[in-house]
This record gives sequence, structure tokens and C-alpha cells, in this order.
Amino acid sequence: MVQKVVVIFSGGMDSFTVLNMAVKEGYEVHALSFNYGQRHSKELDYASRACKTLGVAHKIIDISAINELIGGSSLTSDVDIPEGHYAEESMKSTVVPNRNMILLSMAVGYAVSLDANKVYYGAHSGDHDIYPDCRPEFVERMNDVCAIANYEKVEIVSPFLYQSKIDILTAGLNMGLDYNLTWTCYNGREKACGKCGACQERLEAFEKNNAKDPLEYE
Repeated sequence: MVQKVVVIFSGGMDSFTVLNMAVKEGYEVHALSFNYGQRHSKELDYASRACKTLGVAHKIIDISAINELIGGSSLTSDVDIPEGHYAEESMKSTVVPNRNMILLSMAVGYAVSLDANKVYYGAHSGDHDIYPDCRPEFVERMNDVCAIANYEKVEIVSPFLYQSKIDILTAGLNMGLDYNLTWTCYNGREKACGKCGACQERLEAFEKNNAKDPLEYE
């Protein structure tokens, strides 16, 4: 019997790479995306299109009401999206309180219901400075909890936890992945802005890999 896994899939390049890794490893993959009240749904549209292309089971769950409790981030509220690299202090405005703990908890519950024993998500080292819920100590503690939260133990798997977005793209290019199926920009306009932290980190990854980003930029 093929082992089932759940992949938290935002529609961005990190989770897209993780999704494809799980598919290529032979798992029966169930992709899970969340509308948590983010500023735009474009990344979810990309997530849906990518899963259809890959033939992967996909659910988009609307938990946008939670924004009444965890608002205040520039990703969910009427706050200007900062421009510049992730290393800049202004990027802390993009933190959504407790987001990954909430999403991982739901994904683990989904995994238990599917009789799956792994949940994948795309945290990486470039997120460590800004996002506490992408740091190794967070993943370790979540794994401790997910081992005892249900009768069934579920493992949180972050394949790129100690690697950068540059490394993620290298792995994806080596797999021949089409990153035109992904959306990274924090803004949901027709073209990617090229100025927000997400865009700048993505463009840097392509530059360091001597590759051209297939997305169009303003």
C-alpha cells in the first residue's frame, strides 16, 4: 500500500518544490492550502493550477474568519507591504501571529483522518530571522507535540529547514520543475512587484542559480 502524506501548499516556490519531492518519492500526496485572510487569493489560484497539472489531490480550506483574532500583519490587514530584503527589520510586519502552529495543527488532524503519518511544509533557513514558526526549535517542539496529540503519531517534515531558498531552487531545477506554476509576491497584482521581500528573495535565488525566473515582473 502506498503511504499517504499531507503537504501544506501555499502556491509558492518553496512548498511547490516540497510537493514535487513528495510526489517523486512515491507517496500518495494530499495537498492542503489555506485561505487565512491573506491580502489576495492569487497564490491559492496558482496552488490549484499546480495540483491539477500534477494530478495531486488538493483541498483549499477557508479559515479566513481567524483573521478576526490574528490580524495586524501586513499580509492580512490594511498595512503597507514593506519593500526590501527579508534581512531588513521592516519585514517583521509580515509575521502572521501563530500562523504555522495553526496550519500545522489542522494539517496533522487531516493527516490522522487520512491515515497519513507525515505532514510536509516548506520552512527554510532564510525564514529563520523573521519568522519564529519556521525555526528548527519550533519544528522540533511541534514534532514532540504531534507524537502525543493523537493515538497516531504524525511527523512534521521540513526537507529544507537548514537550507536556503537558493538551495530549494537548485533542487527544483535539478528536478526540472516549472516555476511558472508558482506565485511568490506578497502583492496580488497582475505581475509580481519585484520589490517585496518575497520577490527579492526569489529573484536572488534565480540569479544565484544562473537561471531566469519565468514570472513576469512590473
